[in-house]
Amino acid sequence: MSGQPDAPAVPARPEPGRAPRRMSPARRREQLVAAALELYRRLPPEEVAVEDVTRAADCSRALFYRYFPNVGSLHVAALGTVAEELIERVAMPAGDTLDAQLHGAVDAFLDVAQRHAGAYVAILRSGSVISTGETDGLVDGVRDHIVDLLVQRGGLSDPTPLQLMTLRGWVALVEGATLTWLERGEVGREDMRDWLVAQLFALLEVTVRHEPR
Repeated sequence: MSGQPDAPAVPARPEPGRAPRRMSPARRREQLVAAALELYRRLPPEEVAVEDVTRAADCSRALFYRYFPNVGSLHVAALGTVAEELIERVAMPAGDTLDAQLHGAVDAFLDVAQRHAGAYVAILRSGSVISTGETDGLVDGVRDHIVDLLVQRGGLSDPTPLQLMTLRGWVALVEGATLTWLERGEVGREDMRDWLVAQLFALLEVTVRHEPR
């Protein structure tokens, strides 16, 4: 015997990245949504199963079903957070020139779409299996938000039908072009932003030439 006292037992450390077992219902739901968004970085959302989410969130299937009736409802919740972030981030603060406001708004849109590329592609891709009436409603909410901002900041107190069609057409262009940009990555982000802003001004010039008033 060495005569030395036994070293005190070192408490086992929790495994890194392991989720705490006890969470508030709201925090647990947020964790499941975050796990789904993280999985979308590696897998198309339609390939993400309940088992993938429970493994990533370190929880049981029974616990998953306490918060979501199926994986489809989780997809809607996860995509909803992306739509909410777009609405929150895409802003045009009064005070700057319209050109500067547009550059900031488009840059924010591209940033969110790039960080949530898997979710963005899935929600807009034609024929996506996770595209539903609810997800379509999320997309429409983002579109309406952007058009309303453009109307306000452009000083269009009473926009004409052609002006509204122009703005909605530009939003559709931004969505479709961003989808191609994310899938192919052939254009730099700053070039993409500047091109999209220039497209709006070009479309508005055409509209002005065709306005009866």
